[in-house]
Amino acid sequence: MLGIIYSIAAGAAMSVQGVMNTRLGEKAGFYEANVFVQGTALVLSVIIMLIWGKGSIWQISQVNKLYWLGGVLGVVITVTVMLAINKLSPTMAISVILISQLAVAALIDCFGLMGSEKIAFSWNKYVGLALMIAGVLVFK
Repeated sequence: MLGIIYSIAAGAAMSVQGVMNTRLGEKAGFYEANVFVQGTALVLSVIIMLIWGKGSIWQISQVNKLYWLGGVLGVVITVTVMLAINKLSPTMAISVILISQLAVAALIDCFGLMGSEKIAFSWNKYVGLALMIAGVLVFK
């Protein structure tokens, strides 16, 4: 149940943050807004790590270097969400983002990528994905 609560919080925060970042970008510039957003996230992350962190930042050097690109993807996510919301409505942009997330997550599960447990992508998951796409098309 806690995983569902975290997922709901993440989805809500993503939607709100996407709109906030877009409005910031409309005034300051999208790349300037990204620097501000990523910079404030860095400062807050360091504070949180210092207060509640239980791991070791130095262990990052022990993982597959491919996983270091997560930070790069953070920048890609922030900028592309702002640009998408600017070109579409927040609802349409987030709907397409959710479908993309679901499709990529399904591929990660299906092929067991990046150390994930391999989970079969059965026909009902294809139908669910198709229904989501159809829902966005109907909504539009």
